[in-house]
Amino acid sequence: MNHTESAYGLWSLVIINSAIFIMFAFSFFKPATARDWRTFGAFAAFVVALFVEMYGFPLTIYLMSGWLQTKFPSLDLLSHSSGHLWSTLLGEKGDPHFGVLHIASYVFLGYGFYLLSTAWNVLYHAQRRQSLATAGPYARIRHPQYVAFVMILLGFLLQWPTLLTLVMFPVLLLMYGRLAITEENEMRKQFGAEYDSYAQRTPRFIPRMGKSESTNDSVSKR
Repeated sequence: MNHTESAYGLWSLVIINSAIFIMFAFSFFKPATARDWRTFGAFAAFVVALFVEMYGFPLTIYLMSGWLQTKFPSLDLLSHSSGHLWSTLLGEKGDPHFGVLHIASYVFLGYGFYLLSTAWNVLYHAQRRQSLATAGPYARIRHPQYVAFVMILLGFLLQWPTLLTLVMFPVLLLMYGRLAITEENEMRKQFGAEYDSYAQRTPRFIPRMGKSESTNDSVSKR
């Protein structure tokens, strides 16, 4: 195995990258309630855990080093490229940043942040009117902001998988699912039959194929 200069121990990059993505998401999500902060806090913890392993200390590479050295004897475990484990495990050649999964990760990240921004804009105007409606992404699914967070997390996993974030991902899915149900119960208490009608025609997380039946302006929930 050929050793190059270590790509880790760059804690300034950990801080800078974590701050950029967390503040970027904060600017779109704008948490206001305790539940919002729990949602955002879980996302922020995932991002920090990711960048700690990407630029700080490669815990996953360390734990898998014995197997990786046996399976890929010419692999430089201290290089940045080796951290793109999907590329390594799939036997891809060349720069992993141009691999199919890495490009797919950009699609998930880009659309996830776009969906988060669009959904927040709809939510903001709905809350000001104290009304329930179904414009934009809320016309297709009842919880677009949670779906946006999941898409962003999935984008990160496609780009740089780690043992910790792979464990955190299903936990966050469960957490967001439970929060979604809690919010729906609150919406039913506030809007009654109007919300029941909306929920009946609008899927919770996965949109139906074809044109949405919902035509109102916005929805006052995440």
